[in-house]
Amino acid sequence: MVEKTVQIPEGIDVRMEKKELIVKGPKGELRRSFFHPSARLEIKEGTVVFSTDSKRKKDRAVVGTWAAHFRNMCVGVAKGWETRLKIVYSHFPMKVNVEGSKVVIGNFLGERKNREADIVGKTKVEVSKDEIIITGIDKEQVGNTAGNIERAAKVQGFDRRVFQDGCHLIQKARPIGD
Repeated sequence: MVEKTVQIPEGIDVRMEKKELIVKGPKGELRRSFFHPSARLEIKEGTVVFSTDSKRKKDRAVVGTWAAHFRNMCVGVAKGWETRLKIVYSHFPMKVNVEGSKVVIGNFLGERKNREADIVGKTKVEVSKDEIIITGIDKEQVGNTAGNIERAAKVQGFDRRVFQDGCHLIQKARPIGD
């Protein structure tokens, strides 16, 4: 039997509705479905217990994954997550703007057509000079938004060792204030 116990931090409310775990804190509320045929989840006196009776390695790995997801949810609703990207160009100055639920990258390598990247969920994107700051309470949404922006500004058809233009990750998702 494998069992992981995670303490519920102060000021955070955790409850179950069907197979969905709901974590509520000062920054907002996150919901996530936790379903696996051989793993289970219980809320006991200020802790959340993830466990399985299976001897299979893949089933035991689910327990650790669920515990990590829960810890990330707790940090997200308490502090929030932040990722930073650096805007790099050598000859053609790129213009990066946020328009609604998209990040628009203009004049990339002198291209006339703008490139677009989707902003996932309720993530906020802020552009300041040569840096893009992505914040939100869901770590996955923050990371996916950063990945979308990086992918949209990827050099294609040229040697990437020479043409290093683009939006590059300089800080992975970490709690705000750390």
